Amino acid sequence: MTSQTHRHALYTVEQVRALDSRVIDELGIPGNELMRRAAWSALSSLRRHWPSARRIVVYAGPGNNGGDGFLLAALAHEAGMQAEVFAIGGPSQGDAAQARAACIGAQVPVVDDDTPPLVKEADVIVDALYGTGLRRPPQGGVAALIERINASGIPVLALDVPSGLDADTGQCPGAAIRASVTVSFIAAKRGLHTGKAVAHVGQLELDALGLPDALWASMPPFASVLTPHGLPPRPRDAHKGNNGHVLAIGGDRGTAGAIRLCGEAALRAGAGLVSVATQAENIVALNSGRPELMAHAVDGPQTLEPLLQKAGVLAVGPGLGQAAWGHALWLTALDAGKPLVLDADGLNLLTKEPRRFDAQTVITPHPGEASRLLAVSTQAIEADRYAAVAELARRYNVVAVLKGAGSLMAAPDGRLAVCPWGNPGMATGGMGDVLTGVIAALLAQGLSAWEAACLGVGLHARAGDAAVAGDGERGLLASDLLVPLRRLLNEQIA
Repeated sequence: MTSQTHRHALYTVEQVRALDSRVIDELGIPGNELMRRAAWSALSSLRRHWPSARRIVVYAGPGNNGGDGFLLAALAHEAGMQAEVFAIGGPSQGDAAQARAACIGAQVPVVDDDTPPLVKEADVIVDALYGTGLRRPPQGGVAALIERINASGIPVLALDVPSGLDADTGQCPGAAIRASVTVSFIAAKRGLHTGKAVAHVGQLELDALGLPDALWASMPPFASVLTPHGLPPRPRDAHKGNNGHVLAIGGDRGTAGAIRLCGEAALRAGAGLVSVATQAENIVALNSGRPELMAHAVDGPQTLEPLLQKAGVLAVGPGLGQAAWGHALWLTALDAGKPLVLDADGLNLLTKEPRRFDAQTVITPHPGEASRLLAVSTQAIEADRYAAVAELARRYNVVAVLKGAGSLMAAPDGRLAVCPWGNPGMATGGMGDVLTGVIAALLAQGLSAWEAACLGVGLHARAGDAAVAGDGERGLLASDLLVPLRRLLNEQIA
């Protein structure tokens, strides 16, 4: 498998093609040798995941991805497995044609058929139909085949990219393979880590095919994948004033729960003090439910001002509403010019009254909120999540978090990161309120907006994964994250 050096680096399809060319032109490694190494890697993965498999069926396209499949079939046959290939899409070209010839020479059955059958007796199906070059929906018989494979229940090993998945954006313009395992080669493709991709790649592996580290020397990655970490231990003489003061602003009538989740998450994430500015009717519930929060009844800007003066970081939006009360507090908070986390109705109000921020600011929209902030459709956001989050960061001069499967972080200077954790159980009310509190607490403890967003998103997602262990994803509550969140924050990971 790949070296640790490049395991967390993500590249665009264009960058990967440039790396491929560099391997051939500068390192002098022929394309057919790369194809052979990819086939060996795929066979190793197949044996590791399905050690009892005896019959494999390869569906191969005419390009290099199909060439990988032809050579895999030949190697599997030589290893004593029963292998057969259905070739789709016309004659193979270049290195792929050589691979096809080698497969036939190894006495592996190869059938040319643009509407091939689904071989129900297969132990494993190998998807070698399309690689990184596909940007359009699969057509006709191939689309139908993909749907039959997905419905078959037979395990699928996808080579490099599940066919039908856009390796740059993570979207599926049409039918796309749902792989059990995807083994990707040379460099990690950015699109395999966000959006629809997370439901299609299965277990994702990367093999650099034994290429030297010098290959990547002049190719900075497009983005990085977050790695797990917490915060260092505190000094033994620490006091609450060292750990920051968060003011959470929100909780209009009927939404006390949102601001409580935000405030409690800030406490669990290590803020020394957390105040809450909310409606008077919420005070009793907050004081009785979480007495560590300093809850204040705020009826407008005049009563908010003294709280703003004492706070170091603001968390604005959970349960805020967009009526006169919420709008007045939002405007007063933003005008204070303090480090800030903005979510929920804080973002909806920003849509109506856009501004750029000078202080350290993190915004945390889901795709619907992002669509309003950028004045485009939600479909346009999801069509290229990387472009959307980068534009949010640039337009508002903030660190932007685009939530969802494979949450993305972007800074105004162009940095991009992807969160590899999280689960469908987290698609429930209150999760965003918890995230807002976590990031605000990290800002209050001295992290930059970029550091707080990346660490906060990672901790939040990992806590979600820890909370579903044993009990399953359905029924997960946002408050279930608070206990594992504390433990993960204090873990020291080398």
